[in-house]
Amino acid sequence: MAEIPGRTVLRAQGRRAVAVLGRQSSGTRHPLVAVAMVLPLAIVLAVVFGGWEAVMTQASSVAGMLGR
Repeated sequence: MAEIPGRTVLRAQGRRAVAVLGRQSSGTRHPLVAVAMVLPLAIVLAVVFGGWEAVMTQASSVAGMLGR
């Protein structure tokens, strides 16, 4: 079956969008992209529920593990 030109264009655009969003060829995101996606929600939840100290404790623990 012959490739439809429009479909080829859509695939190329999809690949570029994936590259911009930081996906690697294996389908995983770069860790900094994942942090950038999660951080705003984490801040909002911490402010809304008053758990800023708990968030900072967890962030410190994660930073310690990543530093190993």
